Amino acid sequence: MSFTLILLLFGAGFFSSAMNAVAGGGTFLTFGALTLVGIPPISANATSSIVQFPGYVTSTLAYWSDIKRFWRGAVLLAIASVIGSLAGALILLALDNPSFRALVPWLLIGATALFAAGPWLKPKPRPGKDTAAGSVVGLLVQGVTSIYGGFFGAGMGVMMLATLGLTQTGDYHRLNALKNLLAMVIAIVAIVVFVSGGVVAWPEAAAMVPGGALGGYAGVWLAKRVPQIAVRIFVIAVGLFLAVYYLVTG
Repeated sequence: MSFTLILLLFGAGFFSSAMNAVAGGGTFLTFGALTLVGIPPISANATSSIVQFPGYVTSTLAYWSDIKRFWRGAVLLAIASVIGSLAGALILLALDNPSFRALVPWLLIGATALFAAGPWLKPKPRPGKDTAAGSVVGLLVQGVTSIYGGFFGAGMGVMMLATLGLTQTGDYHRLNALKNLLAMVIAIVAIVVFVSGGVVAWPEAAAMVPGGALGGYAGVWLAKRVPQIAVRIFVIAVGLFLAVYYLVTG
């Protein structure tokens, strides 16, 4: 890779983590950067999962004191997440790049719409005893969300927070902690499948991950100074640009 390409990928990793810290949507930037520099869409999707993974870990650790209080009850949801993520990742690997490329613009449009609707999808507190296991319906819904997370993943956090709000009790912070934990589980399973399938672009991932680590710290600073609405508009614009790009070049 040229120095310019390394710098571009490093910057994409940096700003994706910063965006995640402020408003979310960093996957749009990493996936977009990888595809625009010539990485095939399946490999770009898999590599983006690698780049985003450190953020899932740090987000989970930030809520660790909360998670310790309900981790036993979250086991069933974690199992549903493992099964769903495994299915989604295997479905992705069963496709060839042209087939997945044909789906990408519609996945991006759906994910962008989901992200745009994020403020209206935030769960409302549901009073009652905290129970992370939930009902059979809750497990099925989490399984479906996890299939999407293993297959593509953009907008997964917003989707999962909304569905957990419908099926679980507790306040927003508890649901967010649960979402972070389950997102990490989904990412681990998908990454194992992608690495085993040999579809990760490791040189590009190596250029992006350090930028992502630094961007996570910078995002805390940005979150205090940049309005979330500005970042949300930027993320939506990137998502729509990529969708149009794939429709025109497909």
